[in-house]
Amino acid sequence: MEPPRLSRAALAGLAPALRPAVDPRDLRARVVHFGLGAFHRAHQAVYTEHAAARSGEPWGIAAVAPRSAETARALRAQDCLYSLAELRPEGEVRRVVGSVVAALAMGPDAGAVDALLADPDVTVVTLTVTEKGYHRSPATGGLDLTAAPVAADLAAPPDGPLTTVVGRLAAGLAARTRADAPPLTVVSCDNMADNGAVLGRVVRDFVRASAWPDRETVLERLASAVSFPATVVDRIVPATGEGDLAAARAALGVRDALPVSGEPYRQWVLEDSFAAPRPRWETDGALFVPDVAPYQLTKLRLLNGSHSLLAHLGLAAGHGTVADAMATGWGETAVRALCAEVAPTLPAGGPDPARYAGDLVLRFRNPAMRHLLRQIGSDASLKITERWLPALRTLRARGTATPVLELALAAWAYGTRPGGPALPDPAAGALAACWDRAGRPADTVRALLCRVGAADLAEDTALTGAVADRLPALRAGRVEL
Repeated sequence: MEPPRLSRAALAGLAPALRPAVDPRDLRARVVHFGLGAFHRAHQAVYTEHAAARSGEPWGIAAVAPRSAETARALRAQDCLYSLAELRPEGEVRRVVGSVVAALAMGPDAGAVDALLADPDVTVVTLTVTEKGYHRSPATGGLDLTAAPVAADLAAPPDGPLTTVVGRLAAGLAARTRADAPPLTVVSCDNMADNGAVLGRVVRDFVRASAWPDRETVLERLASAVSFPATVVDRIVPATGEGDLAAARAALGVRDALPVSGEPYRQWVLEDSFAAPRPRWETDGALFVPDVAPYQLTKLRLLNGSHSLLAHLGLAAGHGTVADAMATGWGETAVRALCAEVAPTLPAGGPDPARYAGDLVLRFRNPAMRHLLRQIGSDASLKITERWLPALRTLRARGTATPVLELALAAWAYGTRPGGPALPDPAAGALAACWDRAGRPADTVRALLCRVGAADLAEDTALTGAVADRLPALRAGRVEL
């Protein structure tokens, strides 16, 4: 006989240690979040729940799924409850999270989403939509107005459907302006340098390119009453599998269709420039600072950079998870070597790079984590432009040797070949086509770099030659540091 589904009614039957830190009935939607994925549910939702519990303030989250209406429906069927397992080396610790009070699908529930964005009670919007959700132009860094989804949103009638988060958010902020609602803070939680400034720019670009007669008024209001602080988020959250569903059922005694898991470590650093009231996330360890750049670049270039390195090297060598890659003879060496190579490009005021690298080794080795290399390696054409290429440019300009980044690029390049691991990537077809061109391996590397907006690096013949020279070993399944 099937156990009952997780719900508010089922909470009373759970052991106290398994219940949410706050009664979800005491919360109301004061935060809107775009991106109903596992990371948000294992990170910002946890900070918000603890902030509500410790402050006594009713900070609930209305979560919006940009694409998957099914995820929103599944969460609503559980009264927006789900369980989170903290994967410790000695075993998991699980409990139910109750900070999400509404789950919406951006398309079908557009009216409700717009109403929330204009609601005076909502003072914070957060986003985890991945790099590709911003539709940035590789040439300008602003909104790519030629991207088909963006162009379609701009051409949509006033009450027509919008498919991009940027368009939906811009329209909601415009509606908030027209309603003369109070100020609002919009918080990007995606892994991009200057993520707050990036988000603010693409939203303003959308408004500026719109046909709205009051677009200048909306732009003025954005400048005066909406802030876009930069942030750094950190927690390794593996993709959920069938084993997680079974583990949740065994621990809770009820069916949880949307469990998530994460490592014990989590971090949130935020620029202290909020335009409106917010949850007291600092009560759960969030750090508010005047400038997040040192933390942001350290995380992007060391943690995210190492993750991408392990993903592409590990896949080339036939491994499946981060822990598998770390169990090889080269895993720890690769992480420490990349951190040492990139450390000179980091600004002062952030974590100590050597100590940070040591912490990464311990985190990546956690045997309880099953973080798939394919998950990390997806959308690499977007990720490496943030994680590797800026540091590579800085080091090459200084005349500094870059052997680890060259190996990283070779592993990524090798994975883009026809017949490779077929990782999800918006540029997968165009990258694979680079291999069809006649010429030397260095020419293929040059074409790949041009395709990801790195024409300057493509012209560095010493770099493209060094990357190409690494390909034969990777083809043989060897990682040579």
